[in-house]
Amino acid sequence: MLSRKLMIEMMFVLLLAAGAVQAGGDAANGKVLSADCVDCHGDMGLGDEEVPAIAGLDAVAHAKKLSDFKAGVAESEMNDFAADLSEQDILDLAAYYATLPAK
Repeated sequence: MLSRKLMIEMMFVLLLAAGAVQAGGDAANGKVLSADCVDCHGDMGLGDEEVPAIAGLDAVAHAKKLSDFKAGVAESEMNDFAADLSEQDILDLAAYYATLPAK
């Protein structure tokens, strides 16, 4: 019988894998789409004093944030930029920026 600790660790790994699958983004397409993002967030998504870094963000959390901007839930200059993104665009961008090293 598996120990309780091992079972919990296995569940954690499965949840992480499910999150990666759920994100469903194409990082290669996200890199193409990021051409509009680099004006503010920089080539590597590291931002600056006024613009937040997006490199290395969790893809699921980043996609949620972009979806919130698109829906107007989070009020920001990002609302206009996110308005024209499809759900797949959002997933692709989030997948791409998750591959970049964080600050």
